[in-house]
Amino acid sequence: MADEKDELQETELSYDQKKEIAKWFLLNAPAGEINYVAKDLKEALSDEEVYNEAAMEAFPVYNKSHMICLEMPSRVGDVIVSSFSEITENEYLDPRTAQVAIVDHVKQICTTVRPAYDEELPSSYIEEFRSALDADIQRYVSESYPKGVSTVNCVKGKDADGPGSDFELVVIITARKLSPQNFCNGSWRSVWNIDFQDESQVLDIKGKVQVGAHYFEEGNVELDAKKEFQDSTIFQSADDCAIAIANIIRHHETEYLAALEVAYSKLPDNTFKDLRRKLPVTRTLFPWQNTLQFSLTREVEKELGLGK
Repeated sequence: MADEKDELQETELSYDQKKEIAKWFLLNAPAGEINYVAKDLKEALSDEEVYNEAAMEAFPVYNKSHMICLEMPSRVGDVIVSSFSEITENEYLDPRTAQVAIVDHVKQICTTVRPAYDEELPSSYIEEFRSALDADIQRYVSESYPKGVSTVNCVKGKDADGPGSDFELVVIITARKLSPQNFCNGSWRSVWNIDFQDESQVLDIKGKVQVGAHYFEEGNVELDAKKEFQDSTIFQSADDCAIAIANIIRHHETEYLAALEVAYSKLPDNTFKDLRRKLPVTRTLFPWQNTLQFSLTREVEKELGLGK
């Protein structure tokens, strides 16, 4: 008995280990589910100090990586929390309204807003390109994503006052469909970096799309699909650049979504078949044409003698 007690004492986790484990769970929560994870984690830890420190460190990272959208007070507008709009740890710029939102990361709310300072905003020359692109992206998002939001930030060269300078804009598109009562949640996140190169008169476009889905009724299935893109177009007027960039983004995202739909529609007929041996131990072919007749829950209950 003494040896067993010694072993238990040796495996006791340190404060830092508990905090890192807690952070891992929070950071890996699926879209829209971090508060559910936090609630269970708080109960499991039974240590308010460890939980609070882990939450203070994890929530800002999670919010920025998932690019959550928060409503600003007085219905001023919405702000997307991201590393591209970050001014300080709790301040995020909404260039569309020229407002800075002060965010409580753990509560995931915008507590107040203030007008952006001049040095936080792009020059009038850059704003012409930014606002034109923002308008075209808004139209695209409203047509393609029922619950989608977007923003366009300038991340390089925002002080350029006319032709002759390079600058970079970032398009962020985020959409979520949360239905925890139906045991499923999903998200779409895309980031497009547009590098305006004045000397070569070329726009270098790089994009990254991340699609997440979590289905947890009688199981736990999670999708995390990522895809990167690269394209280019010529440097034109602000309005023409906006149209060209929006069309490129629309093309790549629509094509990728269609490819995902095709791939997952073939799962029962192709992928799942390839994962399974031709003849199981029962020496009977699996009836792929009628998989609905099987219920994992029913079979487990039958084997365990439950429900009698």
